[in-house]
Amino acid sequence: MPWNPDLYNNFKDIRYQPFYDLLGFIQSNDPAKIVDLGCGTGEQTSIIAERFPNAAVLGVDSSPEMLEQSAAVERQNLNFRQQTIEELVASGEKWDIIFSNAALQWSDNHEQLFPSLLSLLQPGGQFLVQMPMQRDNTLNSILLELAEEKPFSDYLKGWTSQSPVQSIDAYTQWLFDAGLVNLRVEQRVYPIIATDHDTLYQFIAGSALIPYMDRLAAEERSLFIEAYKERIAAAFPKLPAIYAFKRLLLYGTK
Repeated sequence: MPWNPDLYNNFKDIRYQPFYDLLGFIQSNDPAKIVDLGCGTGEQTSIIAERFPNAAVLGVDSSPEMLEQSAAVERQNLNFRQQTIEELVASGEKWDIIFSNAALQWSDNHEQLFPSLLSLLQPGGQFLVQMPMQRDNTLNSILLELAEEKPFSDYLKGWTSQSPVQSIDAYTQWLFDAGLVNLRVEQRVYPIIATDHDTLYQFIAGSALIPYMDRLAAEERSLFIEAYKERIAAAFPKLPAIYAFKRLLLYGTK
């Protein structure tokens, strides 16, 4: 199932606040090259390009559906490329700012990926990453539990989406080992207030639910969604409900 930009953007305001918080970590300088990993539709990348008009800014994303909308936000100093993060790492290209908002949680093997990304920083370069703490977030936990139960485990042939996001200690160590200074490693809660349970379902339907839907037949999808919505309602019996969505923000300078 391809990414649906419209569904993802239903919660644009909620998804933008962590971006602005992460952007606020950047120290004033005059970077020449900036890359935004997992840029999606490119709207946030355009904001970065506007802030640094003298920099060459590149947005990379593996989803053609997302990148189709990037033409609407193109700027003179901004380009986009359909590419996986792993392919960009393999290129060995160096950057003054490596930025990624809510994307690296889709890449595996962080113990290899993060040191490789950090090696692409120019001296004095800045590294900024934000990811949801999927293992600690209630909706993700419910989703994983459901996928591990029959009949869905049979439908999925035992497959589950295991979050690659590691502990705060692990990322702090990797930043330190790469020689980064001025470290900021923070977990923040971005609460979502939901007047109904469907709001909570729709929030995750545009992200973490997608890999499961991609592996299920049409009838199986309907059963899975129905069961998942029931689990959400049971986990949040009181309405309006508050969902404490946890995110990890990382910053360092080389």
